[in-house]
Amino acid sequence: MHDIIVNPFIQQFSVFLLAIFIGYYVVWSVTPALHTPLMSVTNAISSVIIVGALIAAGPEGMSMSKILGAIAIGLAAVNIFGGFAVTARMLSMYKKKK
Repeated sequence: MHDIIVNPFIQQFSVFLLAIFIGYYVVWSVTPALHTPLMSVTNAISSVIIVGALIAAGPEGMSMSKILGAIAIGLAAVNIFGGFAVTARMLSMYKKKK
């Protein structure tokens, strides 16, 4: 049997593109009532991203993975805190006013 050698960049880029399209269609097909729980799940996923970014930023010395890991930590932190703020604001809209 012949082995097919695939460039790792092409493989990872293909997965990235598939994730973009799947994410787009999943988010736009969600009803408004499910939007708030979906935002909460997205925030939970971002916390997992921070763990991976900490691992990437952890090695000693300055390297590209350390720089990208630090950027990922910052962006995921903004996403987590901003997402929770948006979720709290959306949930407050459903509370009855006195």
